Formats: sequence, C-alpha cells, structure tokens
Amino acid sequence: MRTRFRCLVASCLVAAATLLLVPAAARTAPETHGGVLGDGFLWGVAASGFQSEGQSPDSNWTRYIEANPAWDRLGDSVDFRTRYRSDIALAKNLGVKVFRIGLEWARLQPQPDLWDPAAFAYYDDVISTIEAAGMRPMLTLDHWVYPGWESDRGGWSNPAMVTDWLANMRKVVDRYAVHNPIWVTINEPVAYIMHEFHQNGTNPDRMLDRVAQAHNNIYGYIHMVQPNALVTSNVGYVAGAESQVNGPLMSLIADKLDFIGIDYYFGYEPPQLAATTPTPTGMWDLPVHPEGIYFALQHYSQLFPDKPLWIVENGIPTQDDRPRPDGYTRSAHLRDTIYWLQRAKSTGINVIGYNYWSLTDNYEWSSYTPRFGLYTVNALTDPTLTRTSTDAVPTYQAIIANNGVPTDYLPTRPPTDCDLVDPPASCDFPVTVP
Repeated sequence: MRTRFRCLVASCLVAAATLLLVPAAARTAPETHGGVLGDGFLWGVAASGFQSEGQSPDSNWTRYIEANPAWDRLGDSVDFRTRYRSDIALAKNLGVKVFRIGLEWARLQPQPDLWDPAAFAYYDDVISTIEAAGMRPMLTLDHWVYPGWESDRGGWSNPAMVTDWLANMRKVVDRYAVHNPIWVTINEPVAYIMHEFHQNGTNPDRMLDRVAQAHNNIYGYIHMVQPNALVTSNVGYVAGAESQVNGPLMSLIADKLDFIGIDYYFGYEPPQLAATTPTPTGMWDLPVHPEGIYFALQHYSQLFPDKPLWIVENGIPTQDDRPRPDGYTRSAHLRDTIYWLQRAKSTGINVIGYNYWSLTDNYEWSSYTPRFGLYTVNALTDPTLTRTSTDAVPTYQAIIANNGVPTDYLPTRPPTDCDLVDPPASCDFPVTVP
C-alpha cells in the first residue's frame, strides 16, 4: 500500500493537482419528479475559510503565496469575513438547507498558547446567522490551512502535529457541537497531501498516516460531545483511478465515517489521449462529463453499501467570467448533473445531499481566474466585490423548489464515450439516455 501510494504522488496525484483538485446498465429516468430524492434530501452550498474570507492571518498558505510570485496575491479574497451576512442571505434565497464553511485554525489559534476570543466570536456569529436563515451549518475543521507557527514546527512533518491539531479541533467541537452541525474533519486529504508534498516536500506516506490518525481521533471526540453527529472526511474523486488514489486513505478511516462525502468535478482523460491533445491552460479546459457523478456514487455505494452518500462539492469552472470553450453553461451543467444524481438514486443508491461548489467565486489555490461561483466576483478588478448572479442561480432555485429536475428532463449533453468518463465501470456497465 505504501509503495503504491508513493508512486501515485508522481502520477495520479500530480494529475489531481491540475484539478485544484450494483452495476447498472441502461437505466430509465426516475418515475417521479423530485420525489425520487425524498423529502429529507439536503440541498446545500459550500465555501472554505481561507479561499473566501480575506484578512487572512499567517499560515502555511499565506507563506506559499508569498514564495510564489507568479501566483495571484490573496488580498481580501471576496471578503466573506465582513460580508458573510449578505452571502448567507444569498444562500437562503436559493432555498438551500445546508451551508458549508471552514473554521480557520490559523485565525482561531494565532500563537501556540493563545486562542483568539474575537476569532471565536466571529464564527459564533457566522454560525448563528446560518441558523437564523433556516440552514444547518456544515463545518470543515481543516481545509488545507494551518497556522504559521505550526509551519515553523514543520507542519505535517512534525511528529507532534496531530497533538497540536487535536488541541485546536477539540476546542472547536466543544464550542459548536451544541449547534448540531454536520462535520467535515479534513477536506480532500489526498489533495491536501499532494499540496504539502509539492510545496514543502512533506513525506506523503507519513502525512497519510497522521491525517488518518487526526481524523479517527476527532471522529471519536465529536461523537463523545455530540452523540448523534454526522461526520465525514470528503474525498476528491479521481475518475479512472479512484481506488488507487483514495483507496489507501479510505482503508484507514472508513470505520470512522458516518457518511461518504464525495467531491466530483471532472471526467477521465486517458494517458494516450492526453499525450496528443493540447495541454490544458486551466481547470476550464479539463474534461467535464456530468454522467460521471453517477459512477462516482455507484463506486462508493458498492464499497460501503450501509453508508449514505453526500456530494459535498460539485460544480464547473470557467475562465474568469467568460463562457467556457466547450459552450457548456453553468446552468446546463447543473441540471444535467442533478439528472444523473436522480438516476443514481432511482437505482437504490442512498444519496442524501448535494452541495454546490461554490456560493461565490473565490481564491482557487494560486489564482482568481478559475470561477466556480453561483455568484461571480471579480476579485482582482472590482474593488466593490459585487456578487453578480450567474445563469445557474435561478436554475438551482428551481431545482431546490422542485426537489430535482422534471421527470421528462433529458440532459443537454448525452453520455460521451465511456472511455472518457470513469473506466472500467463506465464501459463495463454503460448508461444511456431514453
């Protein structure tokens, strides 16, 4: 397992960096409208702290940005730090019932022996505002960012990292468990490991073990404080290589997951095709095949038939606010994706929630150019940071209001060549559209 994981750092994980980052034959469309998803289906939006808050304190990521002058400067990002009330109101107007945010360790614990009461008060108000808007908070403990003083200690290369990590996270759990949040312990751990490997040479095998230890420990603590909690660590799904990329992680934490959180974005690009096509200039050039979410859900429903599934992140990038080169609109992609999610549910797959990534555009780990937001924000050129609605806003409102897409909806993009979706499953058991 360890040798295989090391090999992936140089292959599958490097590919994943660019993304940052019962078998069914032809099925018929759901017989009911949104009813196939069930009355309790949880629609949500997602964001992270570092990517959207601004006013960011010293951390590993502020240092990575400083060390890479070709990257966009973070600045105030989209200033969620002071605009959270109006952003939460935008989410409320969509009709979502879940709002995912990150709680920044670097903000909460600016010094090894000091937690900042003002930082906790800020998150107190964010969470209370989410609840007052009729939504349930989904709280991410670690979205790849740790304090600068922890970076000085070696980050995840430091044997004491897990102890330091748990000291902060237990304080967070103690304070916010009363709000009955859904918990994401560590966001996309394998992508996290890849970033740390590339930025500071962290040993990936050692970090894998420590991340798993951190997750498993805080999982137990959350359930001690909040017995009925729902806890996950979401995986960044890698089509065509999911078992190899995230399999080693899942073997270490699967027993400590109340549901399987899946982030799904891109299809598969065979190596022979990648060698003959132009190098992508950005995320907006990567292959997007919405039927792939069906196979991602199928993959994890087969591995963990007793666990519910939740799409914790899903969306489509554009280059700034321009149309995509392939002509696919955010609205069409969203409708097509929900069609395939409903197809998965209609086969008996227990998918219980869906979060759109993201509510607004934000800082995509070196650049403001990739845009994922339902509301676009020109962070580099608009000092007012105006939130501008995309075509997907009314689409998502309608989907939520109707609990899905209509019975007679057919995707704007029919299924593509199975070799480009999620082989071998997508070719062994292909799907069709009636």
